[in-house]
Amino acid sequence: MKKIVNYLLPAICMVAIIFSVAAFNKAGAATPAGQPVDLTYAAEKALPSVVHIKYVQNSKIKTVEVQSDPFSDFFSDPFGGFFGRGNGGTQKRQVQTPKKTATGSGVIISTDGYIVTNNHVVEGADELTVTLNDNQEHSARIIGTDKTTDLALIKIDGKNLPAITIANSEDLKIGEWVLAVGNPLGLNNTVTAGIVSAKARSLGANNVESFIQTDAAINAGNSGGALVNTRGELVGINAMLYSPTGSYSGYGFAIPTTIMNKIVEDLKKFGVVQRAWIGIKGGDVKNYVDAQKEQGKEVDLGTMEGIYVDEVMDDGAAADAGIKNGDVIISADGQKVTKMAELQEIISKKRPGDKLTITYLHNKKKITETVTLKNEQGNTNVVKNADLDVLGANFREITDAQKKQLSISYGVEVIKVNNGKLKESGIARGFIIQKVNDETIKTIDDMQKVVKDASTSKDPVLYIQGIYPTGKKAYFAVPLQSE
Repeated sequence: MKKIVNYLLPAICMVAIIFSVAAFNKAGAATPAGQPVDLTYAAEKALPSVVHIKYVQNSKIKTVEVQSDPFSDFFSDPFGGFFGRGNGGTQKRQVQTPKKTATGSGVIISTDGYIVTNNHVVEGADELTVTLNDNQEHSARIIGTDKTTDLALIKIDGKNLPAITIANSEDLKIGEWVLAVGNPLGLNNTVTAGIVSAKARSLGANNVESFIQTDAAINAGNSGGALVNTRGELVGINAMLYSPTGSYSGYGFAIPTTIMNKIVEDLKKFGVVQRAWIGIKGGDVKNYVDAQKEQGKEVDLGTMEGIYVDEVMDDGAAADAGIKNGDVIISADGQKVTKMAELQEIISKKRPGDKLTITYLHNKKKITETVTLKNEQGNTNVVKNADLDVLGANFREITDAQKKQLSISYGVEVIKVNNGKLKESGIARGFIIQKVNDETIKTIDDMQKVVKDASTSKDPVLYIQGIYPTGKKAYFAVPLQSE
């Protein structure tokens, strides 16, 4: 009997170990180090949720300036050569632009048809066609876009669609396996695998970015597709590749779901992103110190990690916290921040009116303050009209001091110019808008209304009158439609 027990006990223990391992693997725990990773489950879960997006921009009539032919001008107009149209001058001609088509990817995030993609996949589209994994086609409409993060939310009509499970990208670890799912180079329903190479990566492509870097192959057409973990859960939206050739050469970049979730919620609720603003200009401490060393200057900030503050805006949260030029922000809401991209990711999840606890070094002394975040206009009001975003600028009502200095009683000042219609038309920061389409502009609401009215009118142009801080008056015509 003892001999049987001696043989039986090890066998029972072995069976128990086998069942324990099976239960461990079934629970979805991490694969033990040194063991191969099975990504078939993740691919199976994610593929039905990733769609193909076809972009169409119809042919349009566009007015362009072309170099004059002095002979054709002379014979068509005997005075052409004398009044600047000939002899190397320019003339305006109307040309018909070709029809444009492009493709990208998107991710179904709700069973009723909301789809997340990149702004650059849908920007300027006249038609969007979404093809599901089962080849069903749907027309899509744009709910909202955000150039700052390069995200867009579109919608198709449907029920019980295969929505993806969204995970918290903050839980990702460097070295963790991920899949990129999309439609690259016309190869639909493609899956590539790699690891998370880095987090909170900034490339300077967008105003707000904190990319997940991966060595999973990402190519043209992957834009807007899914980056998923080994459980097939969404952790990022594939946005771009980094390559001197334009094709995959090692690294791709995805927008984390921590940023995506806030953008989607705002676009659904407000039609425009409610962006909180800390009110500083600066960059990574290491970059600042390195730049000073190149000039032969030694700098000791008390740390080599964090965000060096180069400028503090008067009406921002940083000023309220007492932050000065030359200070270093080292944490936000208790999270250590070593570079600007990490701070941007934290703030991107907040709206004007939300609280933020900032810890910073002033003369190497640590200070912690809790402040209320504001929008770029310096208040906590909700931005109500997305139509104003087409101008690519930020505005505020002029102050009493400006009224007195310029002898004017009203106007809206351009306080920031990004890429958009104002920049294209030559309107710069500091210009004060007083009239648009003969309507008096006293408030931002006045500006929003006239932009909305113009965008749906027969003549979608803003005829803007205003004054510079020097007192010089100016007049601009700003087309609202893309040519």
